[in-house]
Amino acid sequence: MTTQQTITAGIDGSPESLDAAGWAAREALRRDLPLHLVHACDPPAEGSRPPEIDVPFHREDGALDRAVLQLSRAHPGLGILDEQVTGPPVQALSAAARSSALLVLGSRGFGALTGALVGSVALAVAARAACPVALVRAGDHPADEHRSTDGPRRPVVLGLDLDRPDDELLEYAFDAAASRQAPLHAVHIWTAPLIPSADAVDPVEEKSRLLAAVLTPWRHKFPRTQVTERLLHGLPGHHLVRAASTAGLLVVGRRIPAGPHLGRTAHAAIHHARCPVVVVPHY
Repeated sequence: MTTQQTITAGIDGSPESLDAAGWAAREALRRDLPLHLVHACDPPAEGSRPPEIDVPFHREDGALDRAVLQLSRAHPGLGILDEQVTGPPVQALSAAARSSALLVLGSRGFGALTGALVGSVALAVAARAACPVALVRAGDHPADEHRSTDGPRRPVVLGLDLDRPDDELLEYAFDAAASRQAPLHAVHIWTAPLIPSADAVDPVEEKSRLLAAVLTPWRHKFPRTQVTERLLHGLPGHHLVRAASTAGLLVVGRRIPAGPHLGRTAHAAIHHARCPVVVVPHY
């Protein structure tokens, strides 16, 4: 296991994991970090589970070598580390996350069953990894970060909780936008009633003031990043997915310690957002 900080991608031989590895390679180049490819597989006992649930172990033979060859050709200047691990993928990938700046996994979104890193494994790793976890769907390409072939970058969308804003989440989102030379859309969604009592402060005005105050120091730290503030009222998961419908990246938080499950908002984002989703653990 490597001890230096890397961008790590899980490989399982599926199209989702290969496209996720390509996304991870581009992220590694942006950050000037090596790419660490991990193929973790727990070979099932023969006949123990139907093949549509567990990817057959032998079908994955050579997946790591193919990924290394493909990415070496596409990015000849990128440092690539590869590691084969036999054992439960959730434990292996969670261990790899401890020395990673980012862990990247493939995902098909809601209802996927094929691929060792799709569905329950990806969700379990995203819920417990020590570093941010990016979920990338099959078919993601570099051009998807642009509005058109030669057009501006699609925005990075940040889902922000104003009750407990966290510097790690804000720093990740601002850094991601800056490294992509993309605008940042900071979105706060709340569910409290919109109609204030006679002696209460206008909730929209109050939320707007709080959002501006939270973002101000980060605007100063990243002066070249164009920031748009958005306030929405309703169901957080629904509105956040809609806000990210034209985004190049969606960034959401995960409270720790909060048990082995993702929150509703992060869960909805992973299942339904069309762009890659990064889940950032924070206190």
